[in-house]
Amino acid sequence: MPRFLIKRNFGPLDDDEMHQVGVDSHRVIAEKTPDIVWEVSHVVAGPTGEIVTFCIYEAPNEERILEHASLLGRHHIDVIYEIGGDVSPADFPL
Repeated sequence: MPRFLIKRNFGPLDDDEMHQVGVDSHRVIAEKTPDIVWEVSHVVAGPTGEIVTFCIYEAPNEERILEHASLLGRHHIDVIYEIGGDVSPADFPL
């Protein structure tokens, strides 16, 4: 299944609100979009304090990710990239 890197912007949220977003995102996947696999999300604070996530999802297509985002609400997607592959330092021995 294709994998995607998704940059999302949630605006300013506190820790409790961000936790609830995670719970709700997991629930949307379990109940409405079970063909999506949420692999991992990296959470950062943007330059003006907004919460930005970089998420790795497996999904049939980009449209399915947008559907999940619409069901979740409370954020917007800045960009979606289909992942072409992965590399690590082990792939480049010295």
